[in-house]
Amino acid sequence: MAITFQEQLKKQKNLVFIFLSLVLVTVFIIWWGYYYVGEEPREELIIKHFKKIEIDFELLENPLLNQLQPIEKIPPFEGEVGRENPFIP
Repeated sequence: MAITFQEQLKKQKNLVFIFLSLVLVTVFIIWWGYYYVGEEPREELIIKHFKKIEIDFELLENPLLNQLQPIEKIPPFEGEVGRENPFIP
């Protein structure tokens, strides 16, 4: 199926409209960011309330925690290391 000259012009016309709309949207976003975000922020938006962090150290005195034993050392692997080429079945 051949594309005629009229179809090419129609495609180009649509692409021009899409390009111009993208340019206008970009200009609007930049303008909005420059004029509205550049204002002094309101005080209500700046104030943040943080919770005070409290660490419960009594958990470390739990008798169950005292029963844990540290791992001394992991023993070396005993056995075959593997195949020369692992991708061969």
